[in-house]
Amino acid sequence: MPEVKVGDINMYYEVHGEGEPLVLICGASVSVDMMYAFIPVYSPEYKLVIFDNRGAGQSDAPDIPYTTAMMANDLAGLLDTIEVDSAHIMGTSMGGMIAQELALRHPDRVKSLILACTYCGGPSSSIITDPEMMQRMADLPPKEGLMEIMRLCISQKFLDENPGLLEQIAEQMMQHPISPHGQMRQTEAEMGHNTYERLPEIKMPTMIIHGDDDRIIPVENANILASRIPGAELAILKNAGHMFFVEVEDESNRIMLDFLKRHGATK
Repeated sequence: MPEVKVGDINMYYEVHGEGEPLVLICGASVSVDMMYAFIPVYSPEYKLVIFDNRGAGQSDAPDIPYTTAMMANDLAGLLDTIEVDSAHIMGTSMGGMIAQELALRHPDRVKSLILACTYCGGPSSSIITDPEMMQRMADLPPKEGLMEIMRLCISQKFLDENPGLLEQIAEQMMQHPISPHGQMRQTEAEMGHNTYERLPEIKMPTMIIHGDDDRIIPVENANILASRIPGAELAILKNAGHMFFVEVEDESNRIMLDFLKRHGATK
């Protein structure tokens, strides 16, 4: 599968379908393996681009400090290499932080922006930062650690209704597991992310979408993003956690497809 040199790293990416480009940006510790569920939904209408951020999956993981701005520049370089001038951008969790930086640093590359289960940093923003809990998870065998993290990402109600789901997701993530230093560097990038003061500079159509039972990035962060980005649309999904695209897949895809179609995407 395709791999290209972008700056100081080799980046792994895949392209599915034809039409206007739509780029999905993964969250922390996640590779394209977790993005495959989006392919049958979006590739019939869009040229869907998925890729591994630096530090994860099949992209390089240099053991140096990462920032979300650095990873946004990685994506801009990837778009140059695959000859995509501009695209609709959808970023989840850390991917939403990278998407903010892309929109601010490379606004001509972004046709529309979807920020999912993410935050901007700065005043009043919050993200799970319990070092002891994260260390406990890091001390577990890789698969068990992933399952513990996923317990926080998915609402308990949904887990109760879908026994075996954690095992299935962990198996999927273990296909290309993130290295300890890659995980640490991506987490540092999340913790250092802060676009709060610059968000009013975002001018392209923007949607913020978030689950109201998110225990990783509380839903209050969605309200902050919506208040800071001019004209941003806000969609709060009821009874859904951080991985709302697993829990309320049909509803969230319907909302996001509607947004894309209303803002110049392929009909």
